[in-house]
Amino acid sequence: MATMNKSLPEQMRDWVVERTEDGEYANNSDYVRDLIRKDKQRAKSFQVLQEAIAKGLESGKSKEFNKEAFTRRMQRKS
Repeated sequence: MATMNKSLPEQMRDWVVERTEDGEYANNSDYVRDLIRKDKQRAKSFQVLQEAIAKGLESGKSKEFNKEAFTRRMQRKS
């Protein structure tokens, strides 16, 4: 595993220490790795959302929504 040393402001360092001292994380590195994993997942989710928005915008103008007709169709399916 590669090593990476980073400087943090004291307030942030204290936060990391608190998170590891409460027992949820084994050590500071474990906490930082978890933050990175969560950030990667968030970025992936954001990309999927952006792609869905782009696809929707590219699909053209939407049709008018008829709530009553939709409700009837849903009731027939159940």
